[in-house]
Amino acid sequence: MSATEQMRAMLDAMMGTARNGEATGLQFNDPSVCKSFLLKCCPHDILAATRMDIGECNRVHDLALRADYELAQKKRDHFYDVDAYDHLNSFVSDCDRKTEMSKIKLAETQDKLSDEVTSKANLVHDLAEKIGKKLAAAEAKGAEGEVDESMKLMEEVEEYRKLKVEAEQDYRNSMPASSYQQQKLRVCEVCSAYLGIHDNDRRLADHFGGKLHLGFIEIREKLLELEKDIELRKQLRRAAKLTEYEVKPIPYDDKDRYRDRERDRHNRDRDRDRDRDRRRRSRSRSRSRDRERRRRRSRSRHRRKKDRRRRSSSGSRDERSRSRHSSE
Repeated sequence: MSATEQMRAMLDAMMGTARNGEATGLQFNDPSVCKSFLLKCCPHDILAATRMDIGECNRVHDLALRADYELAQKKRDHFYDVDAYDHLNSFVSDCDRKTEMSKIKLAETQDKLSDEVTSKANLVHDLAEKIGKKLAAAEAKGAEGEVDESMKLMEEVEEYRKLKVEAEQDYRNSMPASSYQQQKLRVCEVCSAYLGIHDNDRRLADHFGGKLHLGFIEIREKLLELEKDIELRKQLRRAAKLTEYEVKPIPYDDKDRYRDRERDRHNRDRDRDRDRDRRRRSRSRSRSRDRERRRRRSRSRHRRKKDRRRRSSSGSRDERSRSRHSSE
């Protein structure tokens, strides 16, 4: 993205679609606009450029429309959080189903361990997960300049490392050396990525501090936030929709204007009905005249035919009479 495009995007995000005058084109309340994007929680944006990149959203994403929405939301509640909740809930439910399927496949491919050994392996996994999270948090604090907080987190990491060494030793002693060398995998409950029991701290820190894992944390936290009041929000939205369809009372000052409009509308309807009846009667009279004209033509043709037959028959009688006289 060029510097000009970046500046344009910044202006759109701050001032909305009306930054160059009157707003034109697509509005934020159009059905084609992504409501999750307006609330900054669309999974398509959060997980972009990760291992689980799901591509572009099939709805419109525009920073200017988000700015318009944020301004309009201050004046009237649009209840777009309900739409965002439905979107995130569907997405997270689908991801959880995939996680469960991954667990089933993993259980089918790995050697089955006893309950005791499994619990020890899970302890190693839990400690490794804590180390990875603490390392990622310490690095983030250090990047923000909070050195003291970063040092405290690193001290906690050292404590967890000691516990992990003891847990690994206990796990190693509980099973044969050949089986221990096999990579024991586990599915991350947050992002469904595979984690190995022998993964080093650096790899774990990269995972728990990576964009994929943090993106899923952001999505799940937003879903939990929306879920707290979702039933109340749905009820309020239904009530707001019913209110929109109710007939609003007419202000006293506008009653005369309202009566004038109603009178004009009534007169227009009456004139329209009269014109329609007049045209209908005119068409009826015209059809009647046409029928009468066709009848007269038909009678005239019939009389002419009878006259021709009569003349023809009288002519033939005269011819026969002349022929008899001549023969006599």
